[in-house]
Amino acid sequence: MKLPESYYLDTDVVKLSRDLIGKYLFSRLDGVVTGGYIVETEAYNGVIDKASHAYGNRLTPRTQTMFMQGGVAYVYLCYGIHEMLNIVTSVEGQPHAILIRAINPTIGLDIMQYRRNMAVIKPNITMGPGSVAKALGVSRKINGISLQSDTLWLEDQGLTFTDDEVAAMPRVGVDYAGDDALLPYRFYVKGNNYVSKPNR
Repeated sequence: MKLPESYYLDTDVVKLSRDLIGKYLFSRLDGVVTGGYIVETEAYNGVIDKASHAYGNRLTPRTQTMFMQGGVAYVYLCYGIHEMLNIVTSVEGQPHAILIRAINPTIGLDIMQYRRNMAVIKPNITMGPGSVAKALGVSRKINGISLQSDTLWLEDQGLTFTDDEVAAMPRVGVDYAGDDALLPYRFYVKGNNYVSKPNR
């Protein structure tokens, strides 16, 4: 059921970012499974992408996970508050990553609701990358974990969206990246309630 390791070795991170739309993402922590299907992603194209942590071949204790062979999770802290889950892709030494910005939850909603400290379930339970990681219980403790593990993995359950159903837009919050901020590297399912703002 899990996406094979070979899936993540594709060197076209933009193509994979689009292809991840509709794939299922699951976590199993303390024996409890939570997850859903991916409805929003952003591609980060390695050393040539000014928006990437690894731009200019920047290798640091934080970015070293990005340089691993594709098929592991890159989890980092943003603004000292939010943990962000990325899927590392491509071959070892080529630091490509795909940020998971939103999922449509399908299993373990009560657990996600508890983790998100929400009295009632609203779309923002898994809207935005910080919410995704928190709802799934993902933290930097599992940074670098294999997506073949039983803790975090992805599945293809046959759900697909046509190109007419998926928007390709500039990424969010990367104004510092100059021209690269305008690249259409953000993909999302049009009209899905869980997609983060802006969703036009």
